[in-house]
Amino acid sequence: MARKPNFNMERQERDKAKAAKKAAKLDAKIAKKEDDGASGPDQAAETAAIRNETE
Repeated sequence: MARKPNFNMERQERDKAKAAKKAAKLDAKIAKKEDDGASGPDQAAETAAIRNETE
């Protein structure tokens, strides 16, 4: 007998995986921006704004 599908749970798992992937990409982007010499005050403010968007 085939299992009964649980569409809501499967969708939640896909959404969770997508959110984790998006967060990892954003963290990599921020780390790269900091490593590239984001030492100016404008760059620091932009980096802080990007981090606040995700929270």
